[in-house]
Amino acid sequence: MFVTKYRRGVFTKEMLVRVNEIMKETCLQMDCELLEFGGEDNHIHLMVSAHPKIAVSNLVGKLKGKSSYMIRRE
Repeated sequence: MFVTKYRRGVFTKEMLVRVNEIMKETCLQMDCELLEFGGEDNHIHLMVSAHPKIAVSNLVGKLKGKSSYMIRRE
């Protein structure tokens, strides 16, 4: 689960749809599979299947970093 800073409600339905697309792209690039995605206005739930050779901290960093960068840019 990824939580926004101070649990502020910042995600709209359109943003959640776009974040879902970004997460799927990132998972494909890292040879992972996004199994489930869900979210509300102040948090996002993910279920990801990843190979054991991929460090969880690296995967989470890429997912959070890329999605934040793309959403802010758009």
